Amino acid sequence: MFQRTARVLEHVRLAERTYRVRLHCPDVAAAVRPGQFVMLRLPGTSDPLLGRPFALYDLSPDSAALDVVYLVVGKMTGRLVDVQAGEALEVWGPLGKPFPEVGSVDEVRLVAGGIGQTPFLAYARELLGARGYSGDAPRRRARRVTLYYGVRTAALAAGVDDFRAAGVTVKLASDDGSLGTKGFVTQLLAAEGPGGPVVGCGPEPMLHALAKLTAGWGVSCHVSLETPMACGVGACFSCVTKVKTADGWDYKRVCVDGPVFDAAALAWE
Repeated sequence: MFQRTARVLEHVRLAERTYRVRLHCPDVAAAVRPGQFVMLRLPGTSDPLLGRPFALYDLSPDSAALDVVYLVVGKMTGRLVDVQAGEALEVWGPLGKPFPEVGSVDEVRLVAGGIGQTPFLAYARELLGARGYSGDAPRRRARRVTLYYGVRTAALAAGVDDFRAAGVTVKLASDDGSLGTKGFVTQLLAAEGPGGPVVGCGPEPMLHALAKLTAGWGVSCHVSLETPMACGVGACFSCVTKVKTADGWDYKRVCVDGPVFDAAALAWE
């Protein structure tokens, strides 16, 4: 893990209340893998005092900078939106465990709800052999990658063009029918039936529904949890989630034991 003060190279709007920040931090960018995250904090302030976790979205073409995407929902992101290119943010990472190795498969299906698409662009590039991470040479792991992406309304859909440009097939759903199929993204996936391995990220009810669906199919499913975190390094135990054990259940820390878990191993409530 590295802790750095990183210069903001770009800060652009992707959708309603949704922005992409590019941070110049070559050592973090060289070490990070898809599925991992970094903690960001505004320098020179104690309000907010703690950092916030943000998933790796992408790397810059020269691999010296990393991108994160965020939705403005609280104090930290409300202040982050005012940070300009040339200013600095405190960064530490990479943190957490990456997405699973899938071997060589025909298709990987990525299921995202809300802001849950943010970890998937880098992962799709890795799966399609377009980029290697953490010193690994690029190697194609899937013949195709499909993103099933659900939002409340069309204005909140962020990064769709980025995924399509990366060679990902994108299928869309919205609660109000303003984009793609009307309904939940899990309904969109269910209508197509079982296929290759599934990886999900989004609100917990969506992930729970996805876990039930894939269990019924007998299909592998991993999920990236969006649990709030305070420290990001496992010291505070504020981000625990329940996992199944031989005796019932126990707690795991999302920041160090995840954020990616086998959906079948979680004790859903």
